[in-house]
Amino acid sequence: MEKMKKYQSAILKVLKEYAAIKSPFMPGVENKVVADTANHHYQLVRMGWHQDKHVYYPVFHFDIINGKVWVQENRTDAKIDEELVAAGVAAVDIVSGMSQPNLQGKVEAVAA
Repeated sequence: MEKMKKYQSAILKVLKEYAAIKSPFMPGVENKVVADTANHHYQLVRMGWHQDKHVYYPVFHFDIINGKVWVQENRTDAKIDEELVAAGVAAVDIVSGMSQPNLQGKVEAVAA
């Protein structure tokens, strides 16, 4: 349970840092941290209006599953795994949810 709280705090720290970065190109669009701490789902969502168009998309999506942090979405060039490690997540506990399931074992083996 201690590890879960540590990882939750690390994820929220990273998301809040990115949420503070406002786009000068889309002033009507906000960054919102969405956290379901009971079920361990965490997102940074960009939403609002830009040039008469509704904008809504997840920038980041993380889940904590079986004691590991799954990166389900990363719509940036950021090396988010390195930032999670710097925030306190063990590198061996970071899994790419964006890899094909048949590659998961290989991805986890490389991270170890």
